[in-house]
Amino acid sequence: MKKIILGFQIFWSTLAGAQYLQVHYDLRHTFDPSINRRNFLSMNFEYFKDNDSTGSFLLKMQTDFNGEKSNIGQSFFQVTKNLRFWKPKIFWALNYSGGIGIAPPSFGYYISNSFGMGPVKNLTWRNNVLSVGVLYRYNAFQQGSHDAQINLFYFKGMFNYRLLIQGSMVGWTQNRDIGIDFTKDLRGKKFAFFGDPQIWWRLRGDVSVGTKINLFYKVLTEEQQVQVYPTLGVRVKW
Repeated sequence: MKKIILGFQIFWSTLAGAQYLQVHYDLRHTFDPSINRRNFLSMNFEYFKDNDSTGSFLLKMQTDFNGEKSNIGQSFFQVTKNLRFWKPKIFWALNYSGGIGIAPPSFGYYISNSFGMGPVKNLTWRNNVLSVGVLYRYNAFQQGSHDAQINLFYFKGMFNYRLLIQGSMVGWTQNRDIGIDFTKDLRGKKFAFFGDPQIWWRLRGDVSVGTKINLFYKVLTEEQQVQVYPTLGVRVKW
């Protein structure tokens, strides 16, 4: 039990005030060429600051260079703030996400804003660190959608934290009809999820190499299938 607590403390102390820049080469064309025109670079920036007494703050930005001639094709933005002003270690999460993109040849689109709030609990289990959240989610479509969202974050450090296994999974519901002509005849809710399990090996100092596996269900397509797109990546912490 002491080892679990120590690992948990080391993990959060290393993240407190940490900034990460990741550069990935997304291999989705290699693994699914029928619907992906090319592989592309993706750049991720994360800033995390933790204060166990009052909560944590997370900022994530991702830019995909999947446009024509490797120009920026999509940018995604997420902010999460966990709050706690009471003794029980259950946090109250406030979450925002959204983004914009370009579809070929030159049609703009946006990733609809979503706003969420709900309780989050940090857990330890068999030397693993888990964070589980259950949120109310509002999807700001043309026709707004009131929904549920489940967040799961996982972390494990091995070999004196030279090898890191981590990632998140987010599942949510949303209206099938989002208020546009293309969906006007649809009824009810759908369930979707996104996950990004990651494996990192620290080479030297704050530089690591590894992979991120992007998992999509009912996000990029309405087909009943899980899309699995791995990357090759480099991560720098400062």
